Amino acid sequence: MAAGVRRIKLGPQGLEVSAQGLGCMGMSFSYGLPKPEPDMIKLIHHAINSGITHLDTSDVYGPHTNEILIGKALKGVEREKVQIATKFAARMLPSGEHVACGHPDYVREACEASLKRLDVDYIDLYYVHRIDTTIPVEITVGALKQLVEEGKVRHIGLSEASPETIRRAHAVHPITAVQLEWSLWTRDAEEVVIPTCRELGIGIVSFSPLGRGFFASGTKLTENLTSNDFRKSFPRFQKENVEHNNKLFEQVTQLATRKGCTPSQLALAWVHHQGDDVCPIPGTTKIENLESNIKALSVKLTPEEMAELESIASANAAKGDRYPPAMMAHTWRFANTPPLSSWKAT
Repeated sequence: MAAGVRRIKLGPQGLEVSAQGLGCMGMSFSYGLPKPEPDMIKLIHHAINSGITHLDTSDVYGPHTNEILIGKALKGVEREKVQIATKFAARMLPSGEHVACGHPDYVREACEASLKRLDVDYIDLYYVHRIDTTIPVEITVGALKQLVEEGKVRHIGLSEASPETIRRAHAVHPITAVQLEWSLWTRDAEEVVIPTCRELGIGIVSFSPLGRGFFASGTKLTENLTSNDFRKSFPRFQKENVEHNNKLFEQVTQLATRKGCTPSQLALAWVHHQGDDVCPIPGTTKIENLESNIKALSVKLTPEEMAELESIASANAAKGDRYPPAMMAHTWRFANTPPLSSWKAT
């Protein structure tokens, strides 16, 4: 194991991962055109050899192509050396509309398909990517529990789940991790979601810990987005909000300069300092950015520096929602499901 990448445990069920993961979505999906496959395989190998062994993907990335990429990259890699996290339930229709599906038949169908694309016998951490608000969560997690019993899934996770949904799911089968957006400019989960996870002993996986790249370059990022980069539709990246949000980036940059690190390293270090139950999964398509992110593990923040960052990045520091309206409708605030008593098997 490479020096500098410590190991942490997510939940009490025995899942151990690198304290920082690698978000793989942007290699195949959403952030412009898919990147060259040989380059991405090289990047994944470099991550594993550097000690980053927690790889995060989803069946919707591509769709499907990101899982296939990871499957190819892991050929010849010792299976127990990596922790594969993938997801199901978030589906994009041809119209572009996002829907969630948690039907038990689909749970099994999606898992079998992901296993085939990844070319593995089991998934280390299998998330419900978005909560289906038409089906009791107990039904979805009950189907996942069967997959655990069959050895096809080792651990169950939820993404963008409300506190009530987390509690109900956890009562059916232990939830190992909850994935949520958590960064210097996205802190709403601190209100009730994160305290719920900690009360139940559930690990926390932070996606977009660098503000979808904003804390790497500020307004320069928004100026260089391609037409097929889905961040162009995000409110925080719109012209009317960027100038305000860049002030936050500039303040973070000033503190980073004093610390002798980059603003992205400082932003990532802030997430790492939230606790040993938190694993951020910054994504990248460049080896130099991967190496920079790993160095964030060595950035130590004093209580005074944490307090300064807290004052800079208050809960409402960023201007604009984190998703467009249609996607916001699938986030944790709206992720409650009907009571179990309402379920009629179909």
